[in-house]
Amino acid sequence: MSNIYDSANELSRGLRELPEYKAVKAAKDAIQADTEASKIFTDYVAFQEEIQKLVQTGQIPDASFQEKMESFGKQIQGNNLLSEFFTKQQQLSIYLSDIEKIVFEPVSELLK
Repeated sequence: MSNIYDSANELSRGLRELPEYKAVKAAKDAIQADTEASKIFTDYVAFQEEIQKLVQTGQIPDASFQEKMESFGKQIQGNNLLSEFFTKQQQLSIYLSDIEKIVFEPVSELLK
């Protein structure tokens, strides 16, 4: 039986070879090459981290966060590079969701 870490590393390499992964990477590279898209993306990631910290500390984001999220949504939809990135990322997430189910199936079985 192979080492579980070897299997995990092989899975990592396999993910990087998926056309969907390569499409997300190309979309992110395009964002980084565009000043406006890069700024929006960086601000959006920082905003997401801020919300995550609030949730982790048990706080509930207020209405201003909702307004800011809507503003980011409009900015992302209005920018072809960002819109394409998030579409491609969603396509890749289907694989990740399926893999997560497979990997955690043994743990789920223990809880039944």
